[in-house]
Amino acid sequence: MKSLYEISLNTIQGKPLQLNDYKNKYILFVNVASKCGFTPQYKDLETLYKQYEQKLMIIGLPCNQFGSQEPGSSNEIASFCEANYGVSFVITEKVAVKGPHQHPLYKWLTARELNNKKSSKVRWNFQKYLVDPKGKLIDYYYSITSPLSNKITKHIK
Repeated sequence: MKSLYEISLNTIQGKPLQLNDYKNKYILFVNVASKCGFTPQYKDLETLYKQYEQKLMIIGLPCNQFGSQEPGSSNEIASFCEANYGVSFVITEKVAVKGPHQHPLYKWLTARELNNKKSSKVRWNFQKYLVDPKGKLIDYYYSITSPLSNKITKHIK
């Protein structure tokens, strides 16, 4: 089985992102979109990140698979996140979270046979997956769950 830390990603600037750099931290993976009803969650994601940045990394993964709500280029997405929400956590290049071109990270997050915890389907933008400091999936949370919800923070505190 492939470790979470072996999966390759690129930042929104196109630079390799080493998940290995976040060993011993919680990681909250969130598929994000700029034109979604849940987009204001960027504010709470940033608050959560600032509150726990010593032991938490948030990784936002832009995705255009739900209602075409992330149509922008990498530069447009980065500018939007910075200008509107002051995002300082990691944003990656656009990824597919479902379907035939599903990114390996989302294969790992959604398949019990890979993550050894549970299987799931990404239902909409801003679905969240929390991984513990050892690289094990804790749980996933649907879009309606606030990033500041006790369902998430109880694990990080």
